[in-house]
Parts: sequence; C-alpha cells; structure tokens
Amino acid sequence: MSSHERRSLGYFLGWWFFRVYTWLYHRRRVFNEERVPRTGGAILAANHLSYIDPPLVACSTRRFIHFLARESAFKFLLGVILRSWGCIPVDRDGGSAKGLRTILNRLREGRAIMMFPEGTRSPNGTQQPARGGIGLLIAKSDAPVIPVRVFGTFEAFGRHRFFPRPWRVGVKFGAPRNFKKLRAEAANCTPNRRREIYGQLSQELMSAISGLEPQTD
Repeated sequence: MSSHERRSLGYFLGWWFFRVYTWLYHRRRVFNEERVPRTGGAILAANHLSYIDPPLVACSTRRFIHFLARESAFKFLLGVILRSWGCIPVDRDGGSAKGLRTILNRLREGRAIMMFPEGTRSPNGTQQPARGGIGLLIAKSDAPVIPVRVFGTFEAFGRHRFFPRPWRVGVKFGAPRNFKKLRAEAANCTPNRRREIYGQLSQELMSAISGLEPQTD
C-alpha cells in the first residue's frame, strides 16, 4: 500500500482481510487501478449495489481511501472502529453545509474520498439517479473525479440476501475527469444556471459510471 498518509492498524488489517476474502470467496477482479492518483485530493464515485461495495473498492486500490459515515454512527466502540478505518463523520449523506465543508477540507488536505452518489444500495441491481449534493461538491472542488463501477455485488449480497454467496465480483476504475469548463462556469454564473450545472455534473458522472463496461477476458 503506497501513500504519504498514515494508516492505522485497523485500516491495514481490514484492507488485507477484505482483499483476501473477496479474492478467495468472490473471485474479485480489478481493472485499471492505475487510474487512481497516488497522491493529492481525489473523489472516487461508485455505483452502490451492496454492503460489500465500500470494502471491495478500498481493497482494490493501494490508495488510502476515506469513506463518509453518518455522525450518529460515531458512538462508543463503533466510532473507534470507524475512525481507525479513516471514515469521515458527516450528517446524513454529506449534503449539508457542514458535511460539504468537511469533505472539501479533506480534499484540500490531499485525501482520497469515496462516495456513492446514489446515496443508498440499489433495490433491484440497476443504477439509480444521483442524490442532490454530488454536483455541488464537484463544482466546489478542484479534485479529479474518478468514476468507479462495481459488478456482481448485488448478486453476491444485495438487499434480498441475508448472507453473501460466492458470486464473482469486480471493480473497474474509469479515467479521472476534471470537469474544468463546468467548474469554471459555475464559479461565475447566475444561481439558476449554477443549479443547472450541478445537475449536469451529476448526470455526466453517472453516465461515466454506467459507461464502464464489464470485462470478461
């Protein structure tokens, strides 16, 4: 694992556990991991099919990934564990002003932030529309955005399953996107146009995620 950030023992052990588990039990496959920047702020945005998705993406890259978690979860032992894994406390899905400031500050510090624009697991295995806030976050940040698509996790451990089954899963990383023109326009336009840009950024990101086709070779 290569990064200038310090990892806790909890993250290191969790990373290795899920790396081995998903390889042995789910026959994990990873494509284009080299597209994840090794340093500097970065937003990784993935589709969301299962509880497996966060650790699957994290163990598929050697970059230290910070996840978002609700503030209400940071209590007692669970809070200790979440902090040891590099999770960032935000209220709900990070859409509030406080949550946005927290995320932007972490990006400026050079952290890699993992997000699921859909906000929750897909109920049927298909990609859902992005929730509000992701377009605003992209516009306010200058960090590259890496679309990520996970495969097979709905079949392995979707909402309809109580226990994961040994289904093949995969992760594919897309080319980083900078959205320079839309970001520049959003900084100098009317409020109505700015809202349109937020929606356009969300749509373009979700299209980039869905456009990452599975590989069978």
